[in-house]
Amino acid sequence: MDLLMNSELFISWAIGLVIILSFLIPYIHSIKAKEAKTKIRLEKTRSKRQDKALLQHPIINQSLCIGCGICVESCPEGDVLGLINGKATIIHGSHCIGHGKCAEECPIGAIEVGLGDISQREDIPQLSSNFESNINGIYIVGELSGLALIKNAISHGIDAINHINKCISIKAKSIYDVVIVGTGPSGIASALRAQELGLNYLVIDQDTIGGTILHYPRRKLALVQHIELPLYGKLNKGEYRKEELLHIWEKIIKSQNINLQSNCKLLKINKDKDGFKIETSNGLLESNKVVLALGRRGTPRKLNIQGEELSKVMYKLIDAETYKDRKILVVGGGDSAIEAALGLAHQSGNMVTISYRKDNFFRLKARNEKNIENAISDKLLKVIFNSSPISINEKTVTLKTSDTNLEIENEFVFIFAGGELPFPLLNQIGIEFGKKIEVAV
Repeated sequence: MDLLMNSELFISWAIGLVIILSFLIPYIHSIKAKEAKTKIRLEKTRSKRQDKALLQHPIINQSLCIGCGICVESCPEGDVLGLINGKATIIHGSHCIGHGKCAEECPIGAIEVGLGDISQREDIPQLSSNFESNINGIYIVGELSGLALIKNAISHGIDAINHINKCISIKAKSIYDVVIVGTGPSGIASALRAQELGLNYLVIDQDTIGGTILHYPRRKLALVQHIELPLYGKLNKGEYRKEELLHIWEKIIKSQNINLQSNCKLLKINKDKDGFKIETSNGLLESNKVVLALGRRGTPRKLNIQGEELSKVMYKLIDAETYKDRKILVVGGGDSAIEAALGLAHQSGNMVTISYRKDNFFRLKARNEKNIENAISDKLLKVIFNSSPISINEKTVTLKTSDTNLEIENEFVFIFAGGELPFPLLNQIGIEFGKKIEVAV
């Protein structure tokens, strides 16, 4: 009897083990295969210098990570993270724009989203937790602070104004309590909160309203996430098209009678005992505090080549649909250039060529990278890598390539060579960059 029971027990264990192994072995095999593909992806992104994040990004505590993969699945960009050796690893860092979903979903808090070690970064200003710079009274919010996303820009602008309101207990002699520079999301949010609190404020912008959004190609989607604007209410949609957001900004400015000076460029800021003297293209302003919501784009950078002054040359694309049956050159390989080229290439009859000085595209957003690869494969447009324009004529453009000079027929040129960033201006003002400063309030 005992022998029979032992035999039955052994058979039961054996059957159980077989069942477990029949599921476990394929699972382990699939995990290994997936990890091998992830390693290949990492090698590829490293070769293209796409593995490093530009601004804020996931910071992973490897000692806490249990390799559950929830962070990988929750990333809205799809391929920023992967699992290697059972740990979450940044694979395609250049695609990260700081959604923070990975940190929200991690069950053990092994991820936070931040800027990492910025002590050697010359493009990230020193900021307190209230977004005040090393110069007391000057605040930096939005994209210029190193934190992307419209949601961040809005909340940071509000936080800065809240801190300013606490600091202004007695009105100074200055004309304004605060001058806000920039009409992007952070600038508009700052203005709304200042108006809500009854502060005497002024908003200035060297362009018209919209900030970085203004330079988006037509119908480009912008990620907003759910957030509330002072005096306006909630932005409930996860994504808005460029035109929708600009319409909202225009509606807010008109309905709230925002105190705004457009086409007013900031030239210089000097601190004095009563606050700041602000030199602009429209004259001198005086203010107790200053909020810089400038963005990182700056004014378009020119190539300084022959023919660049021709009317056929432009530095931003407002409406792709106005260009049909044209021979068009797009210069640049960043997201703005790719989005413009794709928009133009989808218009009837256009022959679009991209000239890019490097040997491949890198640090593109996931959607743009996939779309440009498809467009090239479908022969929707042409890309000439390792090339740059050296002269522009009425009917042609001459490109310098690694082998020769190439002349192509052309009717319009769009140049996306980056912007003349505001960092020289910030340096002149005295803004310091590097390690953040923490100030207790």
